[in-house]
Amino acid sequence: MNLDQLVDDYLVHIRTERGYSEHTVAAYRSDLVELVDFASRRGVVSVAGIELVLLRDWLWETTERGLARSSIARRAASARGWTAWLRRRGLLAADPGARLKAPRALRTLPRVITETALADALAALADRAVGGDPVAVRDAAIAELLYASALRVSELVGLDLPDVDRRRRTVRVIGKGAKERVVPYGAPAARALDRYLDVARPAILAAATPNGTPTADVGTAVFLGVRGARLGVRSVHRQIAALLSSIPGAGPSGPHALRHSAATHLLDGGADLRAVQEFLGHASLGTTQIYTHVSAERLKQSYRTAHPRA
Repeated sequence: MNLDQLVDDYLVHIRTERGYSEHTVAAYRSDLVELVDFASRRGVVSVAGIELVLLRDWLWETTERGLARSSIARRAASARGWTAWLRRRGLLAADPGARLKAPRALRTLPRVITETALADALAALADRAVGGDPVAVRDAAIAELLYASALRVSELVGLDLPDVDRRRRTVRVIGKGAKERVVPYGAPAARALDRYLDVARPAILAAATPNGTPTADVGTAVFLGVRGARLGVRSVHRQIAALLSSIPGAGPSGPHALRHSAATHLLDGGADLRAVQEFLGHASLGTTQIYTHVSAERLKQSYRTAHPRA
């Protein structure tokens, strides 16, 4: 079996058996296709030639191209996952990737929007929706729900109508690794979401499909685009980036900034770290702990600004 086929089989494995997201599978595909191309240029066309020296040379080449540490670390992880799978299938006598090391990705603190700035931004969206424009009402509901429930953007656009329990104010989402969780949302998000579902969504759907019925997928999707199809990740990213563009501060301005902000505000308000872990759907508590560092940095900044002996 050639290396290209083995890469395809591995990608099917991580998608169907490991539950990796399409985004992660695409990243692994890119890395492993590049690795197989590098191996081919070195004369390696069979699995027997996948050795530690080859993997190290491949990573070294990517380093020489000036790739970021995070990109190199991800490539190493892709290679290690693949070779471990090859070993488990009995195609390699030993796992060369087990000894492959890469520079640790630099961990930067996520951008967090202040509660006041977020309140102002969400109020501006609500004011825009007062006139009843269906898209403006939808956009207000999206921003409120992203912040209220700290959803990943992929989780938000994947929501179907049965996933929303309006009486209990909860949404059921499928997160990374196909893990399901139920998260709450508050009164402001409930008002925005109810208005969207009761008034704006039917209007968007009616305008987009005047002479027919929507497809089954569109019929169940919570958030719709102006053409009546399920809203995409890029559309939400553009919307939130525009919303946050005028707020001072460095760092990303996409939907994840709302997720980071929600997590940090929960911890600032006294929420338990493990409860926040469950809320965010993190597999590891260590991933959630980054927000404790954010809170500590914010405290230091407040101290330096406000304390007379700072």
